Amino acid sequence: MTGGAPIPPGLHVPGPTPLHPEVAAAMAQPLISYRGPEARALLGRIAQGFCDFLGTELQPVLLTASGTGAMEATLANLLSPGDPVLGIGGGQFAERFLGVAEAFGLETRSLDTPWGRAVAPERLRVALRTGPETRAVLLTHSETSTGVLHPLPELVRVVREESDALVLVDAVSSLGGMPLAVDSCDAVFTASQKAWGLPPGMAMVWTSERAAAAERSARLPRYYWSFSRYRDALARGLMPFTPAVPVLFAMEAGLGLMLREGRDAVFRRHAEAAAAARGRLQAMGLRLVADEESASNTVTAAWLPSGVAWPELTRALQQRHGIVLAGGLGQLQGKILRLGHLGWTRARDVHRAADALESCLRGT
Repeated sequence: MTGGAPIPPGLHVPGPTPLHPEVAAAMAQPLISYRGPEARALLGRIAQGFCDFLGTELQPVLLTASGTGAMEATLANLLSPGDPVLGIGGGQFAERFLGVAEAFGLETRSLDTPWGRAVAPERLRVALRTGPETRAVLLTHSETSTGVLHPLPELVRVVREESDALVLVDAVSSLGGMPLAVDSCDAVFTASQKAWGLPPGMAMVWTSERAAAAERSARLPRYYWSFSRYRDALARGLMPFTPAVPVLFAMEAGLGLMLREGRDAVFRRHAEAAAAARGRLQAMGLRLVADEESASNTVTAAWLPSGVAWPELTRALQQRHGIVLAGGLGQLQGKILRLGHLGWTRARDVHRAADALESCLRGT
Protein backbone atom coordinates (compact mmCIF):
# COMPACT_ATOMS: atom_id res chain seq x y z
CA MET A 1 0.00 0.00 0.00
CA THR A 2 1.18 3.51 -0.76
CA GLY A 3 3.47 4.73 2.01
CA GLY A 4 2.95 1.57 4.05
CA ALA A 5 1.05 3.59 6.66
CA PRO A 6 -0.49 1.37 9.34
CA ILE A 7 -4.25 1.14 9.66
CA PRO A 8 -5.60 1.30 13.23
CA PRO A 9 -6.83 -2.09 14.46
CA GLY A 10 -10.42 -2.79 15.35
CA LEU A 11 -12.92 -2.42 12.55
CA HIS A 12 -13.15 -5.46 10.27
CA VAL A 13 -16.70 -5.18 8.98
CA PRO A 14 -17.60 -4.92 5.27
CA GLY A 15 -18.03 -1.15 5.59
CA PRO A 16 -17.48 1.34 6.91
CA THR A 17 -13.78 0.60 6.66
CA PRO A 18 -10.81 2.02 8.60
CA LEU A 19 -9.41 5.20 7.08
CA HIS A 20 -5.90 5.66 5.76
CA PRO A 21 -4.22 8.40 7.85
CA GLU A 22 -3.91 10.67 4.80
CA VAL A 23 -7.60 10.24 4.06
CA ALA A 24 -8.55 11.01 7.66
CA ALA A 25 -6.28 14.07 7.67
CA ALA A 26 -7.86 15.39 4.47
CA MET A 27 -11.23 15.62 6.21
CA ALA A 28 -9.82 18.13 8.71
CA GLN A 29 -9.34 20.80 6.05
CA PRO A 30 -11.37 24.01 6.48
CA LEU A 31 -14.72 23.84 4.73
CA ILE A 32 -15.17 25.56 1.39
CA SER A 33 -18.21 26.87 -0.47
CA TYR A 34 -19.54 24.06 -2.60
CA ARG A 35 -20.45 26.68 -5.20
CA GLY A 36 -17.08 28.42 -5.24
CA PRO A 37 -14.00 28.07 -7.49
CA GLU A 38 -12.24 25.73 -5.05
CA ALA A 39 -15.15 23.29 -5.27
CA ARG A 40 -15.17 23.49 -9.07
CA ALA A 41 -11.52 22.48 -9.17
CA LEU A 42 -12.03 19.78 -6.54
CA LEU A 43 -14.98 18.19 -8.36
CA GLY A 44 -13.04 18.18 -11.61
CA ARG A 45 -10.11 16.41 -10.00
CA ILE A 46 -12.39 13.84 -8.38
CA ALA A 47 -14.26 13.08 -11.60
CA GLN A 48 -10.98 12.67 -13.47
CA GLY A 49 -9.58 10.47 -10.70
CA PHE A 50 -12.48 8.05 -11.00
CA CYS A 51 -12.16 7.98 -14.79
CA ASP A 52 -8.44 7.25 -14.54
CA PHE A 53 -8.82 4.49 -11.95
CA LEU A 54 -11.75 2.76 -13.65
CA GLY A 55 -10.44 3.23 -17.18
CA THR A 56 -13.61 4.89 -18.44
CA GLU A 57 -14.70 8.20 -19.91
CA LEU A 58 -18.05 7.99 -18.15
CA GLN A 59 -18.43 10.77 -15.60
CA PRO A 60 -19.78 9.73 -12.18
CA VAL A 61 -22.89 11.19 -10.64
CA LEU A 62 -21.85 12.07 -7.07
CA LEU A 63 -24.71 11.76 -4.58
CA THR A 64 -24.67 12.69 -0.91
CA ALA A 65 -26.17 9.37 0.12
CA SER A 66 -25.54 5.79 1.15
CA GLY A 67 -25.40 2.92 -1.30
CA THR A 68 -29.14 2.39 -0.86
CA GLY A 69 -29.69 6.00 -1.90
CA ALA A 70 -27.82 5.29 -5.12
CA MET A 71 -29.88 2.13 -5.60
CA GLU A 72 -33.11 4.09 -5.29
CA ALA A 73 -31.81 6.89 -7.49
CA THR A 74 -30.85 4.45 -10.25
CA LEU A 75 -34.33 2.96 -10.38
CA ALA A 76 -36.03 6.35 -10.13
CA ASN A 77 -34.08 7.81 -13.04
CA LEU A 78 -34.33 4.93 -15.51
CA LEU A 79 -37.75 3.31 -15.08
CA SER A 80 -41.47 4.00 -15.16
CA PRO A 81 -44.36 2.72 -13.01
CA GLY A 82 -45.29 -0.83 -13.93
CA ASP A 83 -42.05 -1.63 -15.75
CA PRO A 84 -41.18 -5.34 -15.41
CA VAL A 85 -37.83 -5.97 -13.73
CA LEU A 86 -35.97 -9.17 -12.92
CA GLY A 87 -33.66 -9.58 -9.92
CA ILE A 88 -31.33 -12.41 -9.00
CA GLY A 89 -32.04 -12.74 -5.27
CA GLY A 90 -29.55 -14.67 -3.17
CA GLY A 91 -28.90 -12.24 -0.35
CA GLN A 92 -30.00 -9.29 1.75
CA PHE A 93 -28.92 -6.63 -0.73
CA ALA A 94 -30.20 -8.35 -3.87
CA GLU A 95 -33.54 -8.60 -2.10
CA ARG A 96 -33.28 -4.95 -1.06
CA PHE A 97 -32.82 -4.02 -4.74
CA LEU A 98 -36.09 -5.80 -5.52
CA GLY A 99 -37.74 -4.26 -2.45
CA VAL A 100 -36.92 -0.74 -3.63
CA ALA A 101 -38.29 -1.63 -7.06
CA GLU A 102 -41.52 -2.85 -5.48
CA ALA A 103 -41.81 0.37 -3.48
CA PHE A 104 -41.73 2.30 -6.77
CA GLY A 105 -44.56 0.24 -8.23
CA LEU A 106 -42.45 -1.82 -10.61
CA GLU A 107 -43.44 -5.38 -11.55
CA THR A 108 -40.76 -7.56 -9.98
CA ARG A 109 -39.59 -11.12 -10.52
CA SER A 110 -36.78 -12.92 -8.71
CA LEU A 111 -34.68 -15.95 -9.58
CA ASP A 112 -34.87 -16.93 -5.90
CA THR A 113 -31.22 -17.90 -5.75
CA PRO A 114 -30.31 -19.69 -2.48
CA TRP A 115 -28.36 -17.46 -0.09
CA GLY A 116 -24.69 -18.34 -0.30
CA ARG A 117 -24.82 -19.47 -3.93
CA ALA A 118 -23.85 -17.52 -7.04
CA VAL A 119 -26.58 -17.29 -9.64
CA ALA A 120 -25.92 -19.49 -12.66
CA PRO A 121 -25.95 -17.54 -15.96
CA GLU A 122 -28.06 -20.24 -17.61
CA ARG A 123 -30.77 -19.77 -15.00
CA LEU A 124 -30.88 -16.10 -15.94
CA ARG A 125 -31.06 -17.05 -19.61
CA VAL A 126 -34.04 -19.33 -19.01
CA ALA A 127 -35.81 -16.64 -16.97
CA LEU A 128 -35.36 -14.07 -19.73
CA ARG A 129 -36.57 -16.50 -22.42
CA THR A 130 -39.59 -17.86 -20.58
CA GLY A 131 -40.85 -14.87 -18.62
CA PRO A 132 -42.50 -11.65 -19.72
CA GLU A 133 -40.50 -9.01 -21.55
CA THR A 134 -38.10 -7.44 -19.05
CA ARG A 135 -37.30 -3.75 -18.93
CA ALA A 136 -34.36 -4.03 -16.52
CA VAL A 137 -32.29 -6.74 -14.85
CA LEU A 138 -31.10 -5.96 -11.32
CA LEU A 139 -27.72 -7.56 -10.65
CA THR A 140 -25.66 -7.63 -7.47
CA HIS A 141 -21.93 -8.05 -8.03
CA SER A 142 -20.53 -8.73 -4.55
CA GLU A 143 -23.35 -9.80 -2.20
CA THR A 144 -22.20 -8.25 1.07
CA SER A 145 -24.49 -10.37 3.22
CA THR A 146 -23.04 -13.71 2.10
CA GLY A 147 -19.58 -12.99 0.65
CA VAL A 148 -20.68 -14.31 -2.75
CA LEU A 149 -19.34 -12.81 -5.97
CA HIS A 150 -21.84 -13.27 -8.78
CA PRO A 151 -20.35 -13.87 -12.28
CA LEU A 152 -21.13 -10.40 -13.57
CA PRO A 153 -19.48 -10.53 -17.03
CA GLU A 154 -21.30 -13.76 -17.87
CA LEU A 155 -24.61 -12.43 -16.52
CA VAL A 156 -24.29 -9.21 -18.52
CA ARG A 157 -23.53 -11.21 -21.66
CA VAL A 158 -26.67 -13.33 -21.15
CA VAL A 159 -28.83 -10.23 -20.75
CA ARG A 160 -27.39 -8.70 -23.93
CA GLU A 161 -27.95 -11.93 -25.88
CA GLU A 162 -31.49 -12.56 -24.69
CA SER A 163 -33.12 -9.14 -24.31
CA ASP A 164 -32.97 -5.38 -24.67
CA ALA A 165 -33.22 -4.99 -20.89
CA LEU A 166 -31.16 -2.42 -19.04
CA VAL A 167 -28.42 -3.90 -16.85
CA LEU A 168 -28.42 -2.19 -13.44
CA VAL A 169 -25.61 -3.26 -11.11
CA ASP A 170 -25.18 -2.96 -7.36
CA ALA A 171 -21.39 -2.73 -7.01
CA VAL A 172 -21.49 -1.20 -3.54
CA SER A 173 -18.99 -3.61 -1.99
CA SER A 174 -16.98 -4.49 -5.11
CA LEU A 175 -16.17 -1.46 -7.24
CA GLY A 176 -12.73 -0.15 -6.38
CA GLY A 177 -11.56 -3.49 -4.99
CA MET A 178 -12.14 -5.88 -7.88
CA PRO A 179 -12.25 -5.63 -11.67
CA LEU A 180 -15.55 -4.40 -13.07
CA ALA A 181 -16.01 -2.85 -16.52
CA VAL A 182 -18.50 -0.08 -15.82
CA ASP A 183 -18.84 0.59 -19.56
CA SER A 184 -20.32 -2.89 -20.07
CA CYS A 185 -23.36 -2.09 -17.92
CA ASP A 186 -26.13 0.50 -18.15
CA ALA A 187 -25.86 1.68 -14.56
CA VAL A 188 -23.33 0.84 -11.85
CA PHE A 189 -23.50 2.29 -8.35
CA THR A 190 -21.22 2.12 -5.34
CA ALA A 191 -20.61 3.91 -2.04
CA SER A 192 -17.69 5.70 -0.45
CA GLN A 193 -17.35 3.60 2.72
CA LYS A 194 -16.61 0.28 1.05
CA ALA A 195 -13.70 -0.70 -1.22
CA TRP A 196 -12.83 2.96 -1.79
CA GLY A 197 -11.68 3.19 1.85
CA LEU A 198 -13.50 6.48 2.45
CA PRO A 199 -15.85 7.69 5.19
CA PRO A 200 -19.59 7.15 4.69
CA GLY A 201 -21.61 9.88 3.07
CA MET A 202 -21.19 9.77 -0.71
CA ALA A 203 -22.46 7.40 -3.39
CA MET A 204 -21.37 7.26 -7.01
CA VAL A 205 -23.29 6.18 -10.13
CA TRP A 206 -22.09 5.60 -13.70
CA THR A 207 -24.64 5.36 -16.53
CA SER A 208 -24.41 4.43 -20.21
CA GLU A 209 -25.79 6.09 -23.34
CA ARG A 210 -28.60 3.52 -23.30
CA ALA A 211 -29.40 4.58 -19.76
CA ALA A 212 -29.41 8.23 -20.79
CA ALA A 213 -32.01 7.43 -23.43
CA ALA A 214 -34.07 5.52 -20.87
CA GLU A 215 -33.79 8.44 -18.47
CA ARG A 216 -35.41 10.79 -20.97
CA SER A 217 -38.55 8.63 -21.14
CA ALA A 218 -38.64 7.38 -17.53
CA ARG A 219 -41.65 8.55 -15.53
CA LEU A 220 -40.83 7.68 -11.94
CA PRO A 221 -40.68 10.82 -9.78
CA ARG A 222 -37.33 12.27 -8.76
CA TYR A 223 -36.07 15.64 -7.70
CA TYR A 224 -33.16 15.32 -5.28
CA TRP A 225 -32.19 12.09 -7.08
CA SER A 226 -32.41 13.54 -10.61
CA PHE A 227 -29.25 12.52 -12.46
CA SER A 228 -29.74 15.27 -15.02
CA ARG A 229 -29.55 17.90 -12.27
CA TYR A 230 -26.24 16.47 -11.09
CA ARG A 231 -24.82 16.17 -14.61
CA ASP A 232 -25.84 19.70 -15.54
CA ALA A 233 -24.36 21.05 -12.34
CA LEU A 234 -21.12 19.07 -12.69
CA ALA A 235 -20.67 20.41 -16.22
CA ARG A 236 -20.50 23.84 -14.55
CA GLY A 237 -18.24 22.57 -11.76
CA LEU A 238 -21.08 22.60 -9.23
CA MET A 239 -23.28 20.33 -7.15
CA PRO A 240 -27.06 20.91 -7.28
CA PHE A 241 -27.47 20.36 -3.53
CA THR A 242 -25.16 20.58 -0.52
CA PRO A 243 -22.63 17.74 -0.69
CA ALA A 244 -20.72 16.15 2.18
CA VAL A 245 -17.73 18.44 1.62
CA PRO A 246 -15.36 16.69 4.07
CA VAL A 247 -16.02 13.40 2.27
CA LEU A 248 -15.13 15.08 -1.02
CA PHE A 249 -11.80 16.11 0.52
CA ALA A 250 -11.29 12.50 1.61
CA MET A 251 -12.31 11.25 -1.82
CA GLU A 252 -9.62 13.27 -3.56
CA ALA A 253 -6.98 12.04 -1.11
CA GLY A 254 -8.10 8.41 -1.38
CA LEU A 255 -8.21 8.43 -5.17
CA GLY A 256 -4.74 9.92 -5.22
CA LEU A 257 -3.42 7.11 -3.04
CA MET A 258 -5.13 4.44 -5.13
CA LEU A 259 -3.80 5.88 -8.39
CA ARG A 260 -0.27 5.99 -7.01
CA GLU A 261 -0.57 2.41 -5.80
CA GLY A 262 -1.95 1.37 -9.18
CA ARG A 263 -5.22 -0.31 -10.05
CA ASP A 264 -3.74 -3.78 -10.48
CA ALA A 265 -1.89 -3.48 -7.17
CA VAL A 266 -5.10 -2.42 -5.40
CA PHE A 267 -6.93 -5.43 -6.82
CA ARG A 268 -4.02 -7.71 -5.92
CA ARG A 269 -3.99 -6.40 -2.34
CA HIS A 270 -7.70 -7.16 -2.00
CA ALA A 271 -7.17 -10.65 -3.42
CA GLU A 272 -4.32 -11.34 -0.98
CA ALA A 273 -6.38 -10.17 1.99
CA ALA A 274 -9.30 -12.33 0.85
CA ALA A 275 -7.06 -15.38 0.49
CA ALA A 276 -5.72 -14.78 3.99
CA ALA A 277 -9.26 -14.52 5.38
CA ARG A 278 -10.48 -17.69 3.72
CA GLY A 279 -7.36 -19.62 4.70
CA ARG A 280 -7.42 -18.56 8.34
CA LEU A 281 -11.16 -19.19 8.82
CA GLN A 282 -10.91 -22.65 7.27
CA ALA A 283 -7.83 -23.44 9.37
CA MET A 284 -10.00 -22.78 12.45
CA GLY A 285 -12.44 -25.40 11.18
CA LEU A 286 -15.06 -22.86 10.07
CA ARG A 287 -17.12 -23.63 6.99
CA LEU A 288 -17.28 -20.80 4.48
CA VAL A 289 -20.64 -19.65 3.15
CA ALA A 290 -19.43 -19.04 -0.42
CA ASP A 291 -17.71 -21.63 -2.57
CA GLU A 292 -14.09 -20.87 -3.45
CA GLU A 293 -14.94 -20.14 -7.09
CA SER A 294 -17.62 -17.61 -6.14
CA ALA A 295 -15.96 -15.96 -3.14
CA SER A 296 -15.78 -12.17 -2.98
CA ASN A 297 -12.44 -10.45 -2.46
CA THR A 298 -13.97 -7.82 -0.18
CA VAL A 299 -15.87 -9.83 2.45
CA THR A 300 -15.78 -13.43 3.67
CA ALA A 301 -18.65 -15.08 5.51
CA ALA A 302 -18.38 -18.25 7.61
CA TRP A 303 -20.87 -20.35 9.51
CA LEU A 304 -20.66 -20.08 13.28
CA PRO A 305 -19.63 -23.33 15.01
CA SER A 306 -22.32 -25.30 16.76
CA GLY A 307 -22.95 -23.94 20.24
CA VAL A 308 -21.34 -20.53 19.58
CA ALA A 309 -23.74 -17.63 20.03
CA TRP A 310 -22.98 -14.51 18.02
CA PRO A 311 -23.86 -11.96 20.77
CA GLU A 312 -21.36 -13.53 23.17
CA LEU A 313 -18.68 -13.95 20.50
CA THR A 314 -18.87 -10.37 19.23
CA ARG A 315 -18.86 -9.05 22.79
CA ALA A 316 -15.72 -11.07 23.62
CA LEU A 317 -13.96 -9.88 20.46
CA GLN A 318 -14.63 -6.25 21.29
CA GLN A 319 -13.95 -6.36 25.01
CA ARG A 320 -10.86 -8.58 24.95
CA HIS A 321 -9.25 -7.62 21.64
CA GLY A 322 -10.87 -4.42 20.38
CA ILE A 323 -11.89 -6.24 17.20
CA VAL A 324 -15.26 -5.70 15.49
CA LEU A 325 -16.57 -8.24 12.99
CA ALA A 326 -20.02 -8.29 11.38
CA GLY A 327 -22.78 -10.78 12.03
CA GLY A 328 -25.36 -12.22 9.70
CA LEU A 329 -28.25 -10.33 8.15
CA GLY A 330 -31.79 -11.41 7.36
CA GLN A 331 -32.21 -15.18 7.29
CA LEU A 332 -28.54 -15.60 8.28
CA GLN A 333 -28.78 -13.50 11.43
CA GLY A 334 -27.14 -15.32 14.33
CA LYS A 335 -25.82 -18.04 12.00
CA ILE A 336 -22.73 -16.57 10.39
CA LEU A 337 -19.94 -14.08 10.94
CA ARG A 338 -18.56 -11.77 8.27
CA LEU A 339 -14.98 -10.54 8.04
CA GLY A 340 -14.49 -7.47 5.88
CA HIS A 341 -11.21 -7.05 4.02
CA LEU A 342 -11.75 -4.07 1.76
CA GLY A 343 -10.56 -0.50 1.49
CA TRP A 344 -7.08 -0.11 2.93
CA THR A 345 -7.03 -3.53 4.60
CA ARG A 346 -4.06 -5.79 3.98
CA ALA A 347 -3.40 -9.46 4.69
CA ARG A 348 -1.59 -8.63 7.93
CA ASP A 349 -4.69 -6.82 9.20
CA VAL A 350 -6.75 -9.92 8.42
CA HIS A 351 -4.31 -12.10 10.37
CA ARG A 352 -4.58 -9.80 13.38
CA ALA A 353 -8.38 -10.10 13.36
CA ALA A 354 -8.16 -13.86 12.80
CA ASP A 355 -5.80 -14.25 15.77
CA ALA A 356 -8.38 -12.54 17.97
CA LEU A 357 -11.23 -14.67 16.61
CA GLU A 358 -9.28 -17.88 17.11
CA SER A 359 -8.50 -16.89 20.69
CA CYS A 360 -12.16 -16.23 21.46
CA LEU A 361 -13.34 -19.44 19.84
CA ARG A 362 -10.82 -21.38 21.94
CA GLY A 363 -11.94 -19.51 25.04
CA THR A 364 -8.42 -18.33 25.77
